[in-house]
Amino acid sequence: MIQKFIELGEGYSDLYELLETTRANKHRVTKLLALHTKLNDKEAASFLVIMKPTNPGDFQAVYLCREGISTPAASKRYALFQELAQELQQQIISFEVKPSYTFNELQLYYQYLTGILRLNHILPPMR
Repeated sequence: MIQKFIELGEGYSDLYELLETTRANKHRVTKLLALHTKLNDKEAASFLVIMKPTNPGDFQAVYLCREGISTPAASKRYALFQELAQELQQQIISFEVKPSYTFNELQLYYQYLTGILRLNHILPPMR
């Protein structure tokens, strides 16, 4: 199986694309995640949507908006993600993670996230 993070962007407007992509593929959604971190003493969140693997091809997409959502959870954009979770009858799984800027390369950050998600049985192991 091929698992890949597909970053839609870091900005607020990218969240709307994530919401629409998720709604259009609601039959493939397996998990919704909010990854919380601190960026320059401000709280931020990344929203992730994990899809079922494609058939054929065995490709599993993990769509995300990286560290672009201000928290606390009372923000309007966080509320939109919560509404999506209710629509899809899903729970939002939350984790505290290191910020991506602490890694020399973005690929290392994604490997870090993959490890966390596999250890918590959110992403299946490679076959």
